[in-house]
Amino acid sequence: MNLPYLTSIVIFLPLVGALLMLPMRRVSAIRWTALATTTVTFLISLLLYVGYDPAGSPAQPQFVDRIAGWFPGLDIQYYVGIDGLGLLLILLTTLLGPIVVLSSWNYIDRHQKGYYTLLLVLQTGMTGVFAAYDLILFYIFFELTLIPMYFIIGIWGGEDRIYAAVKFVLYTLVGSLLMLVGILYLGFAAGDAVNGGVFTTDYFKLLAYNVPLAAQGWLFFVFALAFAIKVPLFPLHTWLPDAHVQAPTGGSVILAGVLLKMGTYGLVRFCLPFFPNAATDYALWLAVLAVVGIVYGALVSRVQADAKKLVAYSSVSHLGFVVLGIFAFTVEAMQGAIIQMINHGLSTGALFLLVGMLYERRHTRLMEEFGGIARVMPVFAFFLVFTALASAGLPGLNGFVGEFMILLGSFKSALVGHPLLIALATSGVILAAVYLLWLLYRTLFGPIQKEVNRTLPDLNAREVLLLVPLAVFMLWIGVAPGPFLKRTEPTARFLLETVEQKRLAALEEAEQSVPAASAHLEVSEGETVRTANP
Repeated sequence: MNLPYLTSIVIFLPLVGALLMLPMRRVSAIRWTALATTTVTFLISLLLYVGYDPAGSPAQPQFVDRIAGWFPGLDIQYYVGIDGLGLLLILLTTLLGPIVVLSSWNYIDRHQKGYYTLLLVLQTGMTGVFAAYDLILFYIFFELTLIPMYFIIGIWGGEDRIYAAVKFVLYTLVGSLLMLVGILYLGFAAGDAVNGGVFTTDYFKLLAYNVPLAAQGWLFFVFALAFAIKVPLFPLHTWLPDAHVQAPTGGSVILAGVLLKMGTYGLVRFCLPFFPNAATDYALWLAVLAVVGIVYGALVSRVQADAKKLVAYSSVSHLGFVVLGIFAFTVEAMQGAIIQMINHGLSTGALFLLVGMLYERRHTRLMEEFGGIARVMPVFAFFLVFTALASAGLPGLNGFVGEFMILLGSFKSALVGHPLLIALATSGVILAAVYLLWLLYRTLFGPIQKEVNRTLPDLNAREVLLLVPLAVFMLWIGVAPGPFLKRTEPTARFLLETVEQKRLAALEEAEQSVPAASAHLEVSEGETVRTANP
């Protein structure tokens, strides 16, 4: 099953919906158009999942759309497709689209046209990132996501929204501009080596090029820095809590659910196979930073008074597991990292939705303002307990699958499998249970301290509707992860095999160049002697 233009339709249908909303004036028409567009996009994207063939060659993306000659004289193309790595992330993006629209239905009460238009443009950029197989096209989509998110935080955010929006842009822009320098260098070098001297950013042509050891170090640094900021990896995380706390609920869901995954996706897609020697050389250092982020994020979450800030810092901890899994360089850990990207989007996205629902009712996120509300909001309490347990890694729910595979694969790793390091990472699971149970106790249980909490309305049908799909997937992945892992395993194996092959090839080229350089030096010295002594 390879329907023509299916990938492009999934990418650009939200953009079409955004254009359709521009002449509209009625708020109801704008909302319903945004909801219809995102819902149809999700339903169409399910065809990618149904039609994807796990038995296909992982070296050949499926559902490919390609337009050559985009830039005359340069090998830059519109080249999009799907593999096991991008498939689940695209489905997560399209699933969260209608959920974010529904979550903003009553919360966004001004400039609705601008808000929903930016949401749809943002969805096009995020989907394009996970489908692009040309680095310039990837970079365009990567940067496209920056503009809508800046305005969503800066216009519809909290009191310090401008500070948070500017900080978000500055951090991300610095990293991505350095990455652009690396893309240009890589394009010229690969063009000379494997493309007849023509500049190329075709992913598979770049994959065929063995970057010399001398250049791998700084190229890995500029690419990894851009993606580490996006994750964000400790100590580059300081922009994230501000952005989360100040963003509207829908913005926080998109930020945690999808935008952060662009960083981990980039590490897997580009940093590992393009610069394998540098990636393995620095694997232990990055694993250490990941484990520090796991423990640090969990400890800081525990001391937060603001429920939204608690969930924000938990992202630093959870995504530390993903980075650890990536740089373990084992199939189990890589599989765990990919599925944990999805798990984090589901559970943390749901936590932000639930905190936002509380804020809509009380206009505060301080946990001390609540307590005992499980009695008056039992449906809300069910979803909050369910989601918190999934985020904490309870067996039978999605978080357990990803964290278990990451820890198992990391323990077996020859690069990062130090028992002390893995033990510290495992402590993050325990600490997650501590801060999430603390959140549950402070908000749901104990006596009702504030009289206003006795009359809080429980979740309405719209709110239940947007939480149910997330809960279903949390349970599905926890109980039966096989269908998802089956689609990601060939790609994970292919990437790791490519890393090993290219790492050995680069070492062989470096060894061959040493005798050649020595022979050239000997010849040059001999000529100098003969010239001096005719």
